[in-house]
Amino acid sequence: MPPFPKPRITHDYDPDHEIAALRHYIATETGRAVPAKAPNRILLATWNIANLGVQHRRDQDYRLLAEIISWFDVVAIQECHDNLSGIQSIRANLPDAFRLLFSDASGNDERLTFLYDSAKARLLEEVGEIAPPPSEYKNITLPGIRQRFDGFDRNPYLATFQAGSFTFSLVNVHLYYGSTRAADIGRRCVETFAVARWADRRRRSRYAFTHDILPLGDFNLPKAEPGDPVYAALTRRGLHLPEHSTKIGSSIARDEHYDQIAFFPGETKKDFTGRAGVIDFDGAVFRDLWQSKPKQFSGYVRYYLSDHRPLWAEFRT
Repeated sequence: MPPFPKPRITHDYDPDHEIAALRHYIATETGRAVPAKAPNRILLATWNIANLGVQHRRDQDYRLLAEIISWFDVVAIQECHDNLSGIQSIRANLPDAFRLLFSDASGNDERLTFLYDSAKARLLEEVGEIAPPPSEYKNITLPGIRQRFDGFDRNPYLATFQAGSFTFSLVNVHLYYGSTRAADIGRRCVETFAVARWADRRRRSRYAFTHDILPLGDFNLPKAEPGDPVYAALTRRGLHLPEHSTKIGSSIARDEHYDQIAFFPGETKKDFTGRAGVIDFDGAVFRDLWQSKPKQFSGYVRYYLSDHRPLWAEFRT
């Protein structure tokens, strides 16, 4: 997990002021609203927080990260380093009811993690990593893709929750990126298809703990639209990607659609309220820095907050 360069500029800020700006932004900007928490609804989110536990964030930065996370009931987080200090610092700034769950470290020394409001969502018994046996590798193939599936670089991390009558399994992923070379795109595609295939087979099994299975996280998906090979791999077995009201990507630098919350229409769509979005916090925070030093703004945001925006979706319980 190589960190981003630490910004050379010194910019002190008042976290209370920035939190107020964030709250005002989602309350007043057209199409940016995040629903208030409700007893018969659950808000799920996913967020790749860049190099969490590696980059030197301050308590005021953790307060901002925790503020955004607190708007949701269950949040899947990627890019948490083996060093848990970053995610633990976020947890320390959340309400007492929030709990932390994490995997062991794997590729790039990363853990996959969940933060969840235990007053809203109850953790159930099925928790673990998704790792197809080697005997299945030969079946994880895609037309036109020459790369073989040889296992995940980071095994997806599954956790099952219950909120009201809604019992659901979240499969937290941070799939392979590599580069834009054809071979690396091919590897991305087969990893993506391995997740989709596993989720489809599991939800059809009579032994499934729950049939509501939602892969979510950083799929390194360039564009969530037909014609993109990673999108085709993710949706090949029937997974649905809801349209986001915000109409923007989750990657700040390239506005790409790396992060997604996916589900099966025949199972989970009935619970989906139709509300989902990306939080472009970079449009709300550090306005004085944006106005005075716009060229340094993006480097400051990606170091102290993240280069990814959070993505959320709302479901009935």
